[in-house]
Amino acid sequence: MTSSFVIIGAGLAGAKAAEALRDKGFDGKITIVGDERHLPYERPPLSKDYLAGNAEAESFQVHDAAWYAEKNVELRQGVKATAISRDAKQVTLDDGTSLGYDKLLLATGASPRELPDTAGIHYLRRIEDSDRLKELFGTAAKLVVVGGGWIGLEATAAARQAGVEVTVIETLELPLITALGREVAPVFADLHRAHGVDLRLGVQVEHITNGGQGKRIRLGDGSVLEADAVLAGIGAKPNVELAEAAGLRVDNGVVTDASLRTSDPDIFAAGDVANAYHPFLGKHIRVEHWANALNQPAVAAAGMLGKEEAYDELPYFFTDQYDLGMEYLGAIEGHDRVVFRGDVPGREFIAFWLKENRVLAGMNVNVWDVTDPIKALIRSGKAVDPDRLADPEVPLEDLA
Repeated sequence: MTSSFVIIGAGLAGAKAAEALRDKGFDGKITIVGDERHLPYERPPLSKDYLAGNAEAESFQVHDAAWYAEKNVELRQGVKATAISRDAKQVTLDDGTSLGYDKLLLATGASPRELPDTAGIHYLRRIEDSDRLKELFGTAAKLVVVGGGWIGLEATAAARQAGVEVTVIETLELPLITALGREVAPVFADLHRAHGVDLRLGVQVEHITNGGQGKRIRLGDGSVLEADAVLAGIGAKPNVELAEAAGLRVDNGVVTDASLRTSDPDIFAAGDVANAYHPFLGKHIRVEHWANALNQPAVAAAGMLGKEEAYDELPYFFTDQYDLGMEYLGAIEGHDRVVFRGDVPGREFIAFWLKENRVLAGMNVNVWDVTDPIKALIRSGKAVDPDRLADPEVPLEDLA
């Protein structure tokens, strides 16, 4: 009897899972279900090259249409999964059909958190969102961005490069302070100020109303901003509704073990939605970034085929803003100091987060080909000499 595997979610994680299953020799039926009508694509360009007008949509498709036909992968586009029956092993779709499965992968991703005054507010998650913003950049004079996280700041950079005036509103004292800490976050605040961005920090949005052709944004400090449009980048929430209704364990995402298996042994999860146990870090983590969607599916596919593997890649993300390119590895929680190597004012440096002189995380800014030694430093768990770590003349390989 031929096995049937169903993948819910037609993004990067879903497409890479299908690829991994075929690469690992699975010759049964694979069906990918997704509510978008595009071929599965990678999302980082939506706030980077594509938004800036430097890339075409086809360039960040995971596979072209011919690949799915060649690999005998059924792609159900524009269809939403509405329920999972674990007893019957069936997925119900909103077109009235259902799919039986032997193994199921949840790659349902995440959705933008919305502001209370949501009417007419822009969000950035899908190709259509990026298209609307690109069109807006050609007509708008002033944009307000609510949220100083990665999406908000990347969109801000694209808007400024298109000549749009931008005000960023952030409730915390610095943009990215949660991700990077108080020592490193100023790098990005200074970067955006240098490019003419008005940063309003430590203040909340109280109300957004329509004012003529644009928006009026009232802040908690009593000030009022006028803008042609508002973009909200206040984080994302994992799409756990299907899993929760099916009785799977859910806690800040779909909870999985290191092999990405959920509380149901026949259901796996990968990508933004998975809160997976990380063997190296010794805790569950959920990472909303391209790297997990790219790499986790191979481990999930192995588990679906009865071959136990563990996902222990270090958290990784990258950003491109103006002339700043950055890569980050690790997790900064619990750090007690930061060591810089290189030219911080010139934005060409590496930052290391340490705890008891052990490297927890590293971030290279406009310095390239150093992720391997940074990874080795983190994984070694060895105490390092902070002075040697800060010295560009000491090879990182010697410290690991």
